Amino acid sequence: MNTLAAVMQLLVAAAFVSIPLVRHRYGPAAKAAAQAELRRQNVRPEVLDENKLRFDAGGHETAAPATVAAVMITTAVLNLAGHGLAQPLTWIFSSLVLLLNAGIVYSNLTAVKSVQAAFRRKGDPELARVQVAPFLKAAENAFPSWVRAQTYIRNTTVFAGSAIALIAVSVG
Repeated sequence: MNTLAAVMQLLVAAAFVSIPLVRHRYGPAAKAAAQAELRRQNVRPEVLDENKLRFDAGGHETAAPATVAAVMITTAVLNLAGHGLAQPLTWIFSSLVLLLNAGIVYSNLTAVKSVQAAFRRKGDPELARVQVAPFLKAAENAFPSWVRAQTYIRNTTVFAGSAIALIAVSVG
């Protein structure tokens, strides 16, 4: 069963690596679309850079998923080796990944409200004028249509893979 857990952890790692890969490839187009929407709203597009708002794979958009992937790969290797730490680390990290992914899904579902609140907290009057829903929709539409399906597949892989890994190390 440790092999099954390891395979699931490797799939979870791949799912997390896909996040910065997609953002790296299509983030510049999303930024351009968001800037065009800001112009349509009579908001200077430079406000994005001035407030460090990004659509690419920079900063935490790469570091966080890469860290999760590295932890999952390490735990998978321990499972394949039959190491004594594999079971407790699988319990810890697969549980954390389940919670983390639930947070990501919640964040995606509440993106408009979250971004509106973040813009208000920034205290920038120009950001406060942004109509967030069309701004985010413009950025989202710059990604290819298959990205939505990839997001569903990624989330399913992360939830199911983590749960299966937890079960596998519990019965194995």
